[in-house]
Amino acid sequence: MDFLSEELQRYVEEHTTPETELLQKLNRETHAKVMKPRMLSGHLQGRILSTFSHMIKPENILEIGTYTGYSAICMAEGLRDGGKLYTLDINEELETMVRSYFKEAGVEDKIDYRIGNALDIIPGLNVMFDLVFIDADKVNYSNYFDLVIDKVNAGGFIVADNVLWSGKVVNEGKTDKDTQVMLDFNSRMHNDERVENVLFPVRDGLMVMRKL
Repeated sequence: MDFLSEELQRYVEEHTTPETELLQKLNRETHAKVMKPRMLSGHLQGRILSTFSHMIKPENILEIGTYTGYSAICMAEGLRDGGKLYTLDINEELETMVRSYFKEAGVEDKIDYRIGNALDIIPGLNVMFDLVFIDADKVNYSNYFDLVIDKVNAGGFIVADNVLWSGKVVNEGKTDKDTQVMLDFNSRMHNDERVENVLFPVRDGLMVMRKL
């Protein structure tokens, strides 16, 4: 997922507002104790999500894919007073860790954290969202988009992570199944007349869509 040289990446992070002590702690613990720590948003992407949230000032945020809670804490920073972040994850094994960090970050009252299949949970959410972050199983990205598009306010944003798929989206020759899923999703989003989109080459790629 590293498309910049180590030197340039270091320079970028050194000139980005640093992580809070709590986010540094969560970052370290995730890498030390949790499988697939590359799934963590991390410093740069976390600050980007926080900045998006502060710019949008959302009343409601939906996150599909909580993992260890790093990105949720970042996005919760920009919620307007009385706002709520709904975050969904299928992995119940991380629940205790995630809830402890939400409490330590002082955002547990702002977050509705639900364990279960997002495909089953989303239809029951009678909420309109200003910001949606999709970062779960890639094969269902299009399904998640279909479920949320009518729950996003006009002018609201949908952000999908990992859309560059470690650079494999531009590999010549045979395309594996997972890469094809991402290629199809990116093409579909780019051609969906309900949104305008920008693909940010940040970390593993962020597809940022604004609902028209």
